[in-house]
Amino acid sequence: MSADTVTAACPAFDAADTTAPVTSVGEPLPVLGSEVTVPLVTGGNVGYAALDYAASAPALQRVWDDVAAYAPYYGSVHRGAGYLSQLSTELFEQARATVTEFLGCRPDDQLVFTRSTTDSLNLLAAALPEGCHVYVFETEHHASLLPWTAHTVHYLDAPRSPEQAVATLREALAARPDRTPALVCVTGASNVTGELWPVRELAAVAHESNARIVLDAAQLAPHHPVDVAALDVDWVAFSGHKLYAPFGSGVLAGRADWLRAAEPYLAGGGASRKVARRADGGVEVEWHLTAARHEAGSPNVIGAYAIASACKALTEAGFATLVARENHLIDKVRTGLADVPEVRVLSLFGEAAPRVGVLSFVVEGWNSSHFAAALSAEYGIGVRDGLFCAHPLLRTLLGAEDEAPGECGAPEAAPGERALNAVRVSFGAGTPDEHVDRFVDAVRELVRDGARWNYRTEDGRCVPDRGAGDRGAAATAEA
Repeated sequence: MSADTVTAACPAFDAADTTAPVTSVGEPLPVLGSEVTVPLVTGGNVGYAALDYAASAPALQRVWDDVAAYAPYYGSVHRGAGYLSQLSTELFEQARATVTEFLGCRPDDQLVFTRSTTDSLNLLAAALPEGCHVYVFETEHHASLLPWTAHTVHYLDAPRSPEQAVATLREALAARPDRTPALVCVTGASNVTGELWPVRELAAVAHESNARIVLDAAQLAPHHPVDVAALDVDWVAFSGHKLYAPFGSGVLAGRADWLRAAEPYLAGGGASRKVARRADGGVEVEWHLTAARHEAGSPNVIGAYAIASACKALTEAGFATLVARENHLIDKVRTGLADVPEVRVLSLFGEAAPRVGVLSFVVEGWNSSHFAAALSAEYGIGVRDGLFCAHPLLRTLLGAEDEAPGECGAPEAAPGERALNAVRVSFGAGTPDEHVDRFVDAVRELVRDGARWNYRTEDGRCVPDRGAGDRGAAATAEA
């Protein structure tokens, strides 16, 4: 089936489509949920300010529309003779080509569709050669910190500058046994501080020592262009749900040799080229050498298609425009928080370090869970609180903070660790100025005036106490 036939049947997937409206400079991209309103404990409703993009970004309206346009043509992939099966197969493989181009992959690279960044890195971990040494900074998200335990893992201390990160890795690699296969795993942008890491320089150090490097681009790809060849990384991994696509899809792309040599990540249909009974009663299997080797089962066609749609949408919007707008929002947040002395923004590399739209902070006199709950219940602002699946990094950044006296937080935590949490605000291509302005104003008001409602701990979370009600009204009644 030709690409022209696919386009005619499903116009949403026109690889050369330039008819989509170009978003004006300074405007957010349309996303799902932008019209959602939420109730406030103090009364009334307000438009929801989604400022938790680092966990899951809202789907772009463009992506959702493309998926809806494809849905009637849904069919089985790779093994169907029917029209819809062939159409879906073509769409799936076109999606692979689109994402490959988006990532700037080399001609001989493979791109495997997975479920998420976590799934991608666990797949790579299963493909590492025997005796491989893995080098990973303690600053990594758990998705890139934890999958390597079947191998020899070297956990590197948190660096305090990009230069120190490069020097630390060079020293660690120099000490490894000669000719031992090695893999370096590094984030492109921290999911805690948002700070950009020196990926190109770390890749150069890895290759100087005959090691390979995988880039966790979960937080980088939605904000900045990722070019595998230009960065000279061996693999890259990211998740669709952080790239403005729905949940359930991810990507691992890069060098094919270790992937081809490894046992399939999942054994089953699609991964096998030939299966036959042996004379001894067993089964002999010949596995694919293509990406299909690690895509057993019926693939998530809609997920792959959605990622491709998001890649196209971001490319058409232009990363230069997206980065300029995001930097504008970052400046608003940083300037606003700097005006509140009780707020301390967390950082590894210093205040001037370039970053994506992710900032974490603590507030003097507040447990972070309490502060995040008040932002949600009283202002309709959704942020994240806790340790952000990066526990070692948060412990390093927070150190021995004083016990937070907030009225609710983490009572199940050990004494001395109840303040080991922070608030994270994160935003991106779909964030309007009003959401950021409301957030900054809310932080100022909460620090200055305190919460207007009473809160309690329920199942480890700080939630509004519906029985206690409005703190101000209660105080007036008592007077």
